[in-house]
Amino acid sequence: MKTLKLVFGFLLVSLLSAAVAIGTYSYLNRKNGNFFFFDKSNNPQGFRTVGYSSPAENTDFTYAAEQTVNAVVHIKSVVKPSDSDRGGRNRRGYMNPFDFFFGDSPFEQPYQRQPQVGYGSGVIVSTDGYIVTNNHVIDGADEIEVTTNDDQVYKAKVIGSDDVTDVALLKVEGKDFHALPFGDSDALKVGEWVLAVGNPFNLTSTVTAGIVSAKGRGDISDGYGPRSALDKIQSYIQTDAAVNPGNSGGALVNTKGELIGINTAIISGTGNYVGYSFAIPVNIVKKVVSDLRQYGIVQRALLGVKINDVSELKAKEPDKYGKIKINDGVFVAGFSSSSSAQKAGIQVGDIITSINGTKVKTGQELKAQVSRFSPGDKVDIQVYRNDATKNFTIELKNDQGTTEVIKQKTPKDLLGATLKELSDETKNRIGINYGVEVTDITNGKLKSAGIKNGFIIITANDNRISSQDDMEAVVTDIQKKDPDDRGLYIKGFYPNTRRMEYVAIDLNN
Repeated sequence: MKTLKLVFGFLLVSLLSAAVAIGTYSYLNRKNGNFFFFDKSNNPQGFRTVGYSSPAENTDFTYAAEQTVNAVVHIKSVVKPSDSDRGGRNRRGYMNPFDFFFGDSPFEQPYQRQPQVGYGSGVIVSTDGYIVTNNHVIDGADEIEVTTNDDQVYKAKVIGSDDVTDVALLKVEGKDFHALPFGDSDALKVGEWVLAVGNPFNLTSTVTAGIVSAKGRGDISDGYGPRSALDKIQSYIQTDAAVNPGNSGGALVNTKGELIGINTAIISGTGNYVGYSFAIPVNIVKKVVSDLRQYGIVQRALLGVKINDVSELKAKEPDKYGKIKINDGVFVAGFSSSSSAQKAGIQVGDIITSINGTKVKTGQELKAQVSRFSPGDKVDIQVYRNDATKNFTIELKNDQGTTEVIKQKTPKDLLGATLKELSDETKNRIGINYGVEVTDITNGKLKSAGIKNGFIIITANDNRISSQDDMEAVVTDIQKKDPDDRGLYIKGFYPNTRRMEYVAIDLNN
């Protein structure tokens, strides 16, 4: 009888334990609606998933992949050799005396170079053939060839490009192209699934999956990618989707098939993917593309402040900045001329903590937020000053200190002259093998610098000049730079004196 009681008691305890477990599970399931316990039959990897409506392995990527591969294109860019390509040291082994004094000689014979061919990806964003890619994919290209997913080949022209954000806009002729819709990169969450689609190593229509590892990522200057762009605006979406050379300019999409970024760079000691890839957020891309399409140049808004990260200042100079009570924000170290921030009341030493309600922890985050606006827009800036917060409304200006639309001048209009290629007879008579003659001077930068008709330009910013196109390419590159770095440095001479002259010209409007 005693044994029977023990058995009965054991069964009763077991039943009560099971009832409590089932009741608890039912309660939690009703309360959370998405709480899942470990179950080997449903979760063969043996992971316990909490807070998701379905296990990650059940996420369906097929719709997003099908939508994206038809909108992502292969880009081939070709840079043709020109007479201005450097020949370097005289191939007979000795240094031309002219090089000793002037660094580059118009008297040496250039060697023949082969065309340079590069490859990348692009994303069709409109049914009439507009394509977004990275500036570094097409920068300097003489010919651009686009191949769609159905193997149709098109010649593309550059509508505009911006090396500050590393975005370029191309156009191919045609209609009814499959285009990707823009998503909202601000709505992305860390841990969200994304797909990267592009042409790594010329393997077309390659789809890889990963998650959003971080947002607003900066300071990746050691990465594999366009250094000129990485040194400027950095506010990347970081993912662990596999991205390799050839993926540049390709699409980063969410599971809805919406474009939420343009794949741009990776961090790698080898140049190949090792787990970190970075994409330009589409909310930055949209502004750049709209401006390039409408104006041919980005209408860039500026606060007009010189900045440092508070965290860096406190780490580098603790004696001077260690008393600052906040760790995140952007320290105002100075102002540019015609600064709208200074006019609104911002002071040196203020720490910018938010713009239009969005917190900014670093200078790169501040730049990324400002890049979304146009000159003439008003923004609300919050600053930390003397242990208190202050708010300012600032009207953003362009780099000329106005709110007017800036239209890109052609290099020829900016220089205000025609550059005539030298005939073989002229080269032989003067004793050089490259250079251009300045003719038809009008009001422009060359005239303002004192250059007159007949001047022979040999180099511009250390690039040999043999044609009008060579000079225009140099000027175009300079126009993409920051306003404080738009210097044109010309070397040349007048044939009657043969005295080498050096001329520095500011190409700001």
